[in-house]
Amino acid sequence: MTEAILLVGGKGTRLRPLTVHTPKPMVRAAGVPFLTHQLARAKAAGVEHIVLATSYLAEVFEPYFGDGSSLGLHLEYVTEEEPLGTGGAIRNAASRLRSGPDEPVLVFNGDILTGLDIQALVRTHEETGADVSLHLTKVTDPRSYGLVPTDDTGRVLAFLEKPQTPEEIVTDQINAGAYVFRRSVIDTIPQGRPVSVERETFPELLAAGAHLQGMVDSTYWLDLGTPAAFVRGSADLVLGRAPSPAVPGRCGDRLILPTAVVAPDAKLTGGTVVGEGAFVAEGARVFGSTILPGAVIEPGAVITDSLIGTRARIGTRSVLTGTVIGDGAVVGADNELREGVRIWCDAHIPAGAVRFSSDQPS
Repeated sequence: MTEAILLVGGKGTRLRPLTVHTPKPMVRAAGVPFLTHQLARAKAAGVEHIVLATSYLAEVFEPYFGDGSSLGLHLEYVTEEEPLGTGGAIRNAASRLRSGPDEPVLVFNGDILTGLDIQALVRTHEETGADVSLHLTKVTDPRSYGLVPTDDTGRVLAFLEKPQTPEEIVTDQINAGAYVFRRSVIDTIPQGRPVSVERETFPELLAAGAHLQGMVDSTYWLDLGTPAAFVRGSADLVLGRAPSPAVPGRCGDRLILPTAVVAPDAKLTGGTVVGEGAFVAEGARVFGSTILPGAVIEPGAVITDSLIGTRARIGTRSVLTGTVIGDGAVVGADNELREGVRIWCDAHIPAGAVRFSSDQPS
């Protein structure tokens, strides 16, 4: 198999303000745009030609990746004028494919970090003669996902979207967002209108008697749709828990990019990344967090499981836990920000303005 479609058109609304200026696949994870990890893994699996299905901030992708030659790939770009959904995006990108009708085409989502054995999924597809093969993974709580029960040969029996009652939860197998299509099946997806591959294409194929095959691969899998998940995914890449050939350095407790400056007594642990041109001052402690390029962490700040945007500044002694700070924002000294707080791009929080504890010793 030599080609793939990569769906990178989503708006990333759950990740705002990270995605105000940057499409989700271009937000940095472990020092490089997340998309770089996906492209590198596809290349390692033998994929040579990838069509990127873009929509939101589509103009950002090609200037960065070009024709893909620096990654050993041939990249093409197809832009949706109006969002077409997952199925519509696949159909819209199909004009750039070169595969014959019976050849396999890999399709994967631009917001899933996974250790999937891509070659094993392709082998399963070819050995079973399936029309579409799906990567399935097992999760503890499947209520937020689409369930995919299979028979004892792995053949898909149904698609159950986001079940809520115990009776509806008939399996712990979910659609993990990577597929191998027989090329001719892609050509049956309606053109020029929004189509959900999960809610429309797959159920209709099943109803028509098509062969849909599931392959359970429960290696590392993470949907990077929320800020907390994105921060964790980046840390897991740095720590080596999530596999990627594109991490720009050795796996370990921290990753400091070239031109970043970190004070000798600053403590960076838990898969922390410090981007190019960023500065971490003396006495700062950063655990499991992403410091994007040009950001400044002032003396004594304590940052845990957070993402600090490009050129943002965190003031002296401020304590951040589970927060997202937008590009160019300033958090003054002596603030305390806790789980779920999002500071918008270019916002300014005065010194001592937000606290969960007294500013005076008891």
